[in-house]
Amino acid sequence: MALTNNDARIVMGMILRGDKQHDIAAWFGENQARIVEVEKGAFGNVTPAPEHELPPRGAPGPKGRRLRGYVRKAIQALDANDPAAARQALVDGLAAYDRNEA
Repeated sequence: MALTNNDARIVMGMILRGDKQHDIAAWFGENQARIVEVEKGAFGNVTPAPEHELPPRGAPGPKGRRLRGYVRKAIQALDANDPAAARQALVDGLAAYDRNEA
């Protein structure tokens, strides 16, 4: 997968925010060399994306594993005919995923 110019803006924003290179690379499904290329100017003079356009800080793998747990809980609630509980599980899961982590 190749990074786009918009991806490069997000990469630069994440770098400036202080994200770890391996977390940035994992977010895009790339290796850290692609992140270094962006940082060293392979995409030209990239304007970093503003904070509100950046994904949540932290490794996406653990976040995804936790989110799967919330989704399972939502499915169980739907199977039990409890849409309110299913919705709440999804809302809680999204909030947990979007939380910034070190």
